[in-house]
Amino acid sequence: HTMTTSRKLTLLGSAFGLVCLVLVAVLIRKPPMPMLDHVVLTHDAEGHNLTNVNAWSADSQWIVFDTRSDKEGTPFDGDTIKAVHAQTGEVRTLYTSQNGAKCGVATWHPTLNEVIFILGPENPTPEYSYGFSKRRGVIVGFDKPGVLRPLDARNLVAPFTPGALRGGSHVHVGSGDRISFTYDDDVLRPELNQRNVAVCFPKPVTVPKTHDRNHDGDYFSVVVTRTVQQPKDGSDDISKAFEEGWIGNAGYLKPDGTRQRWALAFQGHVNVAGQPVPEVFIVDLPDDLTQPGDAPLEGTPASRPAPPKGTAQRRLTYTTHQKYPGLQGPRHWLRSAPDGSAIAYLRKDPQGIVQLFTISPNGGDPRQITNNQHSISSAFTWHPGGQHIAFVMDRSVCVADVSTGITTRITERRADEESSPRADACVVSPDGTKIAFVRRLAHADGGEFNQVCVVPFPPVK
Repeated sequence: HTMTTSRKLTLLGSAFGLVCLVLVAVLIRKPPMPMLDHVVLTHDAEGHNLTNVNAWSADSQWIVFDTRSDKEGTPFDGDTIKAVHAQTGEVRTLYTSQNGAKCGVATWHPTLNEVIFILGPENPTPEYSYGFSKRRGVIVGFDKPGVLRPLDARNLVAPFTPGALRGGSHVHVGSGDRISFTYDDDVLRPELNQRNVAVCFPKPVTVPKTHDRNHDGDYFSVVVTRTVQQPKDGSDDISKAFEEGWIGNAGYLKPDGTRQRWALAFQGHVNVAGQPVPEVFIVDLPDDLTQPGDAPLEGTPASRPAPPKGTAQRRLTYTTHQKYPGLQGPRHWLRSAPDGSAIAYLRKDPQGIVQLFTISPNGGDPRQITNNQHSISSAFTWHPGGQHIAFVMDRSVCVADVSTGITTRITERRADEESSPRADACVVSPDGTKIAFVRRLAHADGGEFNQVCVVPFPPVK
């Protein structure tokens, strides 16, 4: 039979439409992004431990690490601070400890080509060995390996010195020219000491040499949080301030449109029926940290160092009525979006799965970001673009889109926990192209050791 021209056109149109539908279906059901190849950068038979943030140099070329032997890095037994080049795998030793001191927990200074880390006491004795209140921050220049500068000053004997600490500092993280850290007092009895958050900035401090452990410092230090010995049940008082993070690259915008340049988010232990529950807190800081508030900056023999004039501490989350109250999951530090608009933290959803949440530094309702079937199992960092957060989940390095909550697995799922990415760190490079993490791997000469690994950050729009 002869087919009419109209009939031919109709059939051609239908065929074309069918092809278009197939193409659309293929595009919609495109296969998931393939797993990205990660590179193991270090190979020595020693520990390799990353700090949870600021592990990268500003040019995104070097990753700093310490050599504590344990997979969790719990025993503070590292002897060296090193850096590995992310492209070539070259390893440089920046510092080797002396006189029985141990070192670790290294971060890159945010604006200088220097590394800050913890140093334990040199020539330790049974009365004065490494401990929370007996450690200090030091600085080594990348181009001047082995040459130390003291970060914080210490004065253990009254009269105390404004700008000097009376105890130990830990996990030094910079923003601009300011460095934050947690602080434990050594003067008060252990039962009276409480962990607080402190800040230092470049300003030399000289102390009297009235104690053989006193020393000068290149930075002026102040405690910026306020804790109480016995918080009232259900109040906003806290017994401990810890796991802090700077808010924004340049602070955050307040509701009235003004900018709060300096602020820290931190976890604070409130009291609920006699039990500590961690909630999200914030402390706004003044431009001038040298002016005393209602008590001496340096403290007294009977009281802790006090925050400077102009600090304002407030609570942001209220989760004590939830099925799983408080922040939950692996040990993690609060981290802010680069523009300061949101503070990220971890807690359990009603099903008991650890998810990523955010809250504005101005307060308000928290926002649940992820809704995954597996719990997040590591500390996390933001991509510098502000739209993605990297973490470890289900034995893989993963990335979550903050806008949609969609989580993408970017390294293959490991068969066992032992060889999986560790929970300590998952650190995005400053240029946003790479993620550094640690895996524990067997060594050819025997034994297993943490090794530094890098994976490309997946392409983002």
